[in-house]
Amino acid sequence: MKQSDYHSMDELFKMRRRQFLKTGVVGSGLLLGTPTLWAKGQEKKNKPAKPKTNVADVLYIPRTKHSLPGPFPGKVVEVSNEKVLVNSKPVPSLVQEMVQKGITQLTGINLKRSFDLFFTQDDVIGIKVNPVGPRLINTHLEVVDVLIDWLTNNGLKRNKIIIWDRFDYMLADAGFTPERYPGIQIIGLQTMDEAAAEGKTKDNSKWLDKNGHHVSEANFDKDVYYWVDVDGPKDKAYLNQHVFNGKYSYFGKLLTQKLTKIINVPVFKNTGNGISMATKNIGYGSVCNTNRLHKPLFFNVNTEVSAFPVIRDKLVLNITDALRGQYEGGPGAAAQFIYDYNRLFFATDPFALDMVCQELMVQKRKKEKVRVNEHPMFTEYLHYAERLGLGIADERKIQHIVV
Repeated sequence: MKQSDYHSMDELFKMRRRQFLKTGVVGSGLLLGTPTLWAKGQEKKNKPAKPKTNVADVLYIPRTKHSLPGPFPGKVVEVSNEKVLVNSKPVPSLVQEMVQKGITQLTGINLKRSFDLFFTQDDVIGIKVNPVGPRLINTHLEVVDVLIDWLTNNGLKRNKIIIWDRFDYMLADAGFTPERYPGIQIIGLQTMDEAAAEGKTKDNSKWLDKNGHHVSEANFDKDVYYWVDVDGPKDKAYLNQHVFNGKYSYFGKLLTQKLTKIINVPVFKNTGNGISMATKNIGYGSVCNTNRLHKPLFFNVNTEVSAFPVIRDKLVLNITDALRGQYEGGPGAAAQFIYDYNRLFFATDPFALDMVCQELMVQKRKKEKVRVNEHPMFTEYLHYAERLGLGIADERKIQHIVV
């Protein structure tokens, strides 16, 4: 994959995405940033002060009854079934059983009343998936199937359900297509020309309009933005992937103008010594112009983006898909580090959920004799969220229920 001056990539991420597919390993530092290197940068002494952001501007906005951390702060339900995978493929009936157990154990009420707790039939519900590493470590279609059945069985029309992610082509690669989900909307916040990004062509017409603007600009809301005092690079490779390159990361109009509720379905995987799960799936997946944020803000982006009402007041349920897990080489997929984990995790509080999963990831990395760094910087963003009233990170306050 062609490097541009803003990239920071390990050797793993230098290989082209399609080449990874051929070898059973999928990754893209070009798209996702390279956590190993920017994590190392965070460990240096005399670090520069973190850049200013506009997060303080939204903290005063009144909360709603659905605001994070939701009705069950600090509560995390883990459901396991060692038979749920056969040859690493989910058994749909057992996935359904696990999802039903997880939701009802989390809420303490049946599925119908659980639906009523989170949603109404008038809601437009977005299911945020993680399609990175298609067919290896992405959100399982079988989990999404069960969620759609739960919503429609309680009266929600299929055209009010939207499966979404930031990149449209990734959704298709992972199998989230209109053919697979008839009547369900499939929406990527932006398009990207892979061939141009990889330097295979100098023709930028697929992503650049005649006025020199990214074709996806209109998909983002310039009235709702995460401002950080850091500029994005000005080269075309960056614009192709990130739409804008100034100091503004705009939220997708899908979130600001269409969705009324969000179900977040990340996967269980690492990003260096940290994790790329619930809060990163929503934090980096909801806004554009993100690569500029990795090094100066580290995981704090996950917390600060979630503080905005467009996420804070709409994200009502998180289900971490750990049917398969990945303990090294993330956030892109690396087949040699992927394993059958046979679990799903449920929470309204994504920060408590990530704290539980971070500890489980550390245990797994130690078991596999992978170098582990337990520096507090890998969980500080979770404690930051607790200070902002968005979730619980103090392990003494977290209720981790294993079913």
